[in-house]
Amino acid sequence: MLVFDLPLLAPAALLAGAAACFSKSGARPRAVLRLAEMSALAALAIAVVCAAMLAVTGAGTGPRAGLFGAGLSARADAVSITMLVLVTFIGWIVLRFASTYLDGEDRQGAFTGWLCLTLAAVLLLVTAGNLVQLVASWIATSLFLHRLLVFYRERPRAQRAARKKFITARLGDLALIIAAALLGLAYRTGDIGQILVAARNGEGGSLAVTAAALLAVSALLKSAQFPTHGWLTEVMEAPTPVSALLHAGVINAGGFLLIRFADVLLLAPGVLAVLVAVGGFTALFGSVVMLTQPSVKTALAWSTVAQMGFMIFECGLALFPLALLHIAAHSLYKAHAFLASGGAVDAVAAVRRPGPVAIPSAVAVGRAFLSALLIFALVGFTFGLPHKSPQAFALGAILIFGVAYMLAQGFADAAPRALTRRTAGYAVATSIGYFALQAVAIHLTAGVLPPAPAPGALEWALIILALLSFGLVAVLQAMFPLWAYHPAATGLRVHLANGLYANAAFDRLIGGWSLRSAS
Repeated sequence: MLVFDLPLLAPAALLAGAAACFSKSGARPRAVLRLAEMSALAALAIAVVCAAMLAVTGAGTGPRAGLFGAGLSARADAVSITMLVLVTFIGWIVLRFASTYLDGEDRQGAFTGWLCLTLAAVLLLVTAGNLVQLVASWIATSLFLHRLLVFYRERPRAQRAARKKFITARLGDLALIIAAALLGLAYRTGDIGQILVAARNGEGGSLAVTAAALLAVSALLKSAQFPTHGWLTEVMEAPTPVSALLHAGVINAGGFLLIRFADVLLLAPGVLAVLVAVGGFTALFGSVVMLTQPSVKTALAWSTVAQMGFMIFECGLALFPLALLHIAAHSLYKAHAFLASGGAVDAVAAVRRPGPVAIPSAVAVGRAFLSALLIFALVGFTFGLPHKSPQAFALGAILIFGVAYMLAQGFADAAPRALTRRTAGYAVATSIGYFALQAVAIHLTAGVLPPAPAPGALEWALIILALLSFGLVAVLQAMFPLWAYHPAATGLRVHLANGLYANAAFDRLIGGWSLRSAS
């Protein structure tokens, strides 16, 4: 059983690093910062070893260390080990970046300690083999992250955003606690592996269905879905390493929860339909609002809202392997985007060339969509897309909408030929990469994550609605430079820039704009 205990050593290494950092919590604690970085590197090495051993031994759950059925146990399978490697890698990068970014801060040691604690809690969450550990680490992750969000205590906006996050997180915690209790009652065990096997066999009844609904509520609140998304776009007052860790790691916990309990969610088709509706709307909403944001970090935050919505949408379609792939790809991209945001701003300022190189006309947008459809037919059919589920086919079509958006500027009449060739090459490479990674994700998670069931009438209606909605938004995004500054669109642009005021309504509901709450 040593194989299945090994994942617990990764958070243990980070806990040791946190203890060292808190022992010297002031400015420039060189030795402990180095120790924290080495602990993160050790955790990454352990994760890589776990991945290698999983390929040899197969999936399983280690023995539980604790009393009365409560304690630590690690589940090693394709889902948990993928997340383990991903989180340890991003955590190591963020710790290295933070040691330079916060150099000279009065509480640099304490900040690094809370960073290590947050990472350790996330690792305990993604490798949890029992419900008690899952719930405890879920709550701990949020509480530790809260300390990072209020690192600059003198900033009222940071305090207000953290307060909104705290309220939303506690509601999600409550939903998860009740869901875990119902799962324990339904399956007479707290072992996650046994619960998943029983759920795959159709067991659980109404208690499992209710638990699935509460799991969905908890995931939606954790992943900043509409209309409780506002806190995620307001936590820019925290240091950049916190933004990178939040947007590339912690925010994915909601999606991980749905993927972890995929077999339970399949018992509740109505819950999956709600995930499709909420996630799809949030994805479209966030992607449109993102285009109106002047700040780089705020635009990235709205991008995360949209990406989390799309990941929830994938879970609602029961495409759990693809949702796991989405988590990995988005985490790597968003960590790089936040950590490199300062350099990106300097590069744009140095070029001093506002706006796109060429603005596509309606004809160019049409050419882009026809070309994307051709790419979809050639690449998708090469990878056997027609033989996959209707949900996977629809998701591939939505990807092609994104490819068309990328092609539109390159196909503009005024676009240089080099730009046209480059965007066409990127479009083909992106499509091949996506379908190849999709095939890899499905292969690696076979037997761990369930395949998508045949859609019913409601599912077909949602799929068609999603295709029409994503297609329309893709056209609007491609033509955004044409109408964004048109007088008729000025009012709409203002409303979109403010997120259609959904966040303001949530502020008023919780008193987020009061002086008392900002103090």
